Amino acid sequence: MSDDLTSALGCYGHPLVRSPNLDALAASGRRFDRAYCQFPFCGPSRASLLTGLRPDNSGVTTNAKVDFRDANPRHVTLPQAFKNNGRRAMRVGKLFHMGVPGGVGSMAHQDPPSWDVSISPPGDEDESVGEGGNPTPDLRHGLRMQWVKTADDSGQADTRAADKAVELLEEQGDEPFFLGVGFVRPHVPFVAPSRFYDMYPLDDVETQNNPPDDLDDIPAAAKNLRPFLWNHMGMTQTQQRIALRGYYASTTYMDEQAGRVLDALERLGRSDDTVVVFLGDHGWHLGEHTHWQKMSLMEESVRAPLIIRAPGMPAPGKSTQALAEFVDLYPTLADLCGLEAPDNLDGVSLRPVLADPDAIVKEAAYTQIEWEGRIHGRTVRTDRYRYIRWRGDGDGEELYDHQTDPREFHNLAGLSQHQDVLARMRRLLPTV
Repeated sequence: MSDDLTSALGCYGHPLVRSPNLDALAASGRRFDRAYCQFPFCGPSRASLLTGLRPDNSGVTTNAKVDFRDANPRHVTLPQAFKNNGRRAMRVGKLFHMGVPGGVGSMAHQDPPSWDVSISPPGDEDESVGEGGNPTPDLRHGLRMQWVKTADDSGQADTRAADKAVELLEEQGDEPFFLGVGFVRPHVPFVAPSRFYDMYPLDDVETQNNPPDDLDDIPAAAKNLRPFLWNHMGMTQTQQRIALRGYYASTTYMDEQAGRVLDALERLGRSDDTVVVFLGDHGWHLGEHTHWQKMSLMEESVRAPLIIRAPGMPAPGKSTQALAEFVDLYPTLADLCGLEAPDNLDGVSLRPVLADPDAIVKEAAYTQIEWEGRIHGRTVRTDRYRYIRWRGDGDGEELYDHQTDPREFHNLAGLSQHQDVLARMRRLLPTV
């Protein structure tokens, strides 16, 4: 799992980002083009996908209170299900929530019952030595668009996580296992060796082109959620390009570490009997709608990369347009590996889509968001439409037709000719 990774990868069609190892994984597996998190924030999203419960049921709707066991003390997590069924369950890096950069290396929140082996490699993060800058100095750690270009990667948590993951695979031999490897890049700060920065000359980096009236039809509740994330966070166009360069460099650095783990799996002869899943924990805006980072309910924030490779799967390398949700990962892995999953999971198995990329297992995907107890948002994505409903700060609705408006520039909710579609989409959302 990668932290704060949007679909800015070569295999997802990005024209500039280099991700050769993940591209190769996609070429041998199934790339999901419509995979959605249940909450666009690290703690709630990770709790949801690792428990298989939507945030309303996991009880985690904030990064400040991330222990799902407060509401579900006896729930069996995804890794715990493997552990309970004779697989050695191992964690290296950020799987459950971990604050970045301040919490990197901490064992907090990693749910000891889930693991036989649990390791949080430390990293230098924003203390890394090298050339750097910060165009948003007034923001706190974890939000600053800080970048650092280092001489090498020896002090970075992701390199240490890959080192340890390879070591654990070498120790495992032929025994069955569950291994979760959590990389913190490209989460800010954008720390990567200079050779990755050198791959992205600043003149090649292009900023987003948004219509001048793009924000006029977006409800105030959406823009008040974290208002400092809009209007490009106050960054000039040059600063935006520098930030994009840092994000791309961090992504390619992360891709290299993921590749080291995948190469070890191949070298040790375990690729043919191991299910591999790669995903980001949610999406991330890169200036679309003048918004940066996560915490919106628009496509760029709630859609994330998801690649699954299963032994013997038909049509490897073919992508799918099937809707998928992160709560589907638990039942999918249980299904593929012959485990009995808890009967209260909120997702469904994606195994039919792995067998046939044209298969459909659900008609809609759902994401929610909450902020400070005063703003609540929910969205539903169908094959054609996205509908967003806001409560608090004036309420509001958004409706986008992805057939004609894939970048969600035109809110149709207030137009009379779309009221029938609006009524249908409203019925798909829970009433709470």
